[in-house]
Amino acid sequence: MTAAFRLTDSTLRDGSHALAHQFTEEQVRAVVRGLDAAGVPVIEVSHGDGLGGSSFNYGFSRTDEKALLRAAVEEAQHAKIAVLMLPGIGIKEDLVEAAEIGAKVARIATHCTEADIAPQHIALAKELGMETVGFLMMSHMIGPDELLEQAKLMESYGADCVYVVDSAGAMTIDDARRRVAMLKSNLGCQVGLHAHNNLSLAVANSMAAFEEGVDQIDGCTTGLGAGAGNCPTEILVAAFEKSGVATGVDPLAVMDVAQEVVRPLQPLQGVIDRDGLLLGYAGIYGSFLLHAKRAAERFGVDSKDILLELGRRKVVGGQEDMIIDVAVELERQAAQAMAERIQDH
Repeated sequence: MTAAFRLTDSTLRDGSHALAHQFTEEQVRAVVRGLDAAGVPVIEVSHGDGLGGSSFNYGFSRTDEKALLRAAVEEAQHAKIAVLMLPGIGIKEDLVEAAEIGAKVARIATHCTEADIAPQHIALAKELGMETVGFLMMSHMIGPDELLEQAKLMESYGADCVYVVDSAGAMTIDDARRRVAMLKSNLGCQVGLHAHNNLSLAVANSMAAFEEGVDQIDGCTTGLGAGAGNCPTEILVAAFEKSGVATGVDPLAVMDVAQEVVRPLQPLQGVIDRDGLLLGYAGIYGSFLLHAKRAAERFGVDSKDILLELGRRKVVGGQEDMIIDVAVELERQAAQAMAERIQDH
């Protein structure tokens, strides 16, 4: 039976955030081997912030991502290996090398209002013979009409598919449905959805997107991903199979991969704690979570206050330096309040 949509598993890219970019080559091989055998058609492998992301600002990788990518390509017997690239983080040479290693899908990601920085990167991916996906991050921050205009730009540059990307896990079911429906009704290329689970709606949003005709859907095994995690691949597959929708993925096999291969990497993944929920509530980029928790501990402030202030400032991916700025400001405010109380007494 033909799959009703194409599934991309991003455990080895978005899941890198949850593990502070510490994947080993052996772990990558085990995950790819399991997902490939289960029938997952596309597996994404990169630093969490895409090609070239290993840096002081975003977090250094334990293992060079090119070595991880090579291991993934060697293990995959059927699945295509995908990479993510954010213009300004990754450079031309990164994409060329990824294609030479054997990556077949390039996902070119920009903030949802900045598609116009991607034409060169999309064109390069096409020249390299790669299937090319436009990835509009933080799509909750603009309405369906404006998102469509950005998606049209990516389509005009040559994207084979354009994604609605809920980077903050901030979309309700109606939010996801309306954005996907708008793109499906007005684009000639395929449309995808990448959902995070901060509001515990990732599977529901993905199923609503399917009802609107979405062509591609992302998941991460056990939900391993930035913030409170992504749409859990094994749950997504099971839910669709229970609904009579063919995914092309063996639900029992992918459950085994989740339980036996991925779950041991991060046993608590899938628990939506206060901070994870706040990301979705305040609309904050998922990869900010670990950085915010570290800053809270370093400066002796509450991570909740950091996240709420970041939400008020409407920060976007690439502004990770603002986390420290906010933490320092909160520490200063707390010290000033303490001094005033002492003076009053």
